[in-house]
Amino acid sequence: MHDLGDGVVVRRLLPFRLRRHVGPFVFFDHFGPIEFAPGRGLDVRPHPHIGLATVTYLFEGAIRHRDSLGSDVVIRPGDVNWMTAGRGIVHSERSPAPQRTAGHRLHGVQTWVALPRDGVEVEPQFQHHAATSLPQREAAGVLLRVIAGSAFGMTSPVRAHAPTLHVEVRLAAGSRLVVPPEHAERAVHLMSGALQVDGAPLAPGHMLVVDGTAPIDLVAGSDCHLLLCGGAPLDGERVMWWNFVALDRDRIEQAKADWRAQRLGQVGGETDFIALPEA
Repeated sequence: MHDLGDGVVVRRLLPFRLRRHVGPFVFFDHFGPIEFAPGRGLDVRPHPHIGLATVTYLFEGAIRHRDSLGSDVVIRPGDVNWMTAGRGIVHSERSPAPQRTAGHRLHGVQTWVALPRDGVEVEPQFQHHAATSLPQREAAGVLLRVIAGSAFGMTSPVRAHAPTLHVEVRLAAGSRLVVPPEHAERAVHLMSGALQVDGAPLAPGHMLVVDGTAPIDLVAGSDCHLLLCGGAPLDGERVMWWNFVALDRDRIEQAKADWRAQRLGQVGGETDFIALPEA
């Protein structure tokens, strides 16, 4: 568990000492449900990224995203924010005024996807896709929503940079889902419920990485809420430091210098920022 301050505690599944990435996913945070009292909310001040795409997906609540490209969007449950940092971007994430005034619950995930080696320095971009644009299917007690990439014969409108698996799954008690081996690397993150994965229990809050070419058999002992992630193997290891992902240490050092000098951009309407860690 990681405490981000102001009562925001996240469960960080990736990177892990025994597994640094699954497909292109190099970072996986599950936050909430968090209860904010009236007058309080999420306040992630402007901070930079390079060499990755951040993917934000909510189950409850709302977050106002603003970035150095001029994007100003409120993400709500079922929407997808995909921000490609490339050579460098700055963004902030805060609770919108109506939710902050009334008090609210916040629950969701934020993942980082490493950009391909030949695309780490692309121009920064931002995509917002409304919940209604994502493909989904419901049958026999199984609800599938493809957040990014392709799975189960459906393809998300989100423009990913490599073959990607990112699916929200809800299973009714007693239902079953077979995950085909269409992606080389796959992981199951159970958020709630009693789930058997290939005949073995998976505890809520945990992630199980399943490599190989065999299907994955999921059986729900109770109502379950989970995420699938993965995709093609990452094209080489990455160096990660703070909010930066790069091919080598020199690029990390350049990003540090750029942030100290405030050369990575500014977020309109924001005057504060998160200083570079000293460690």
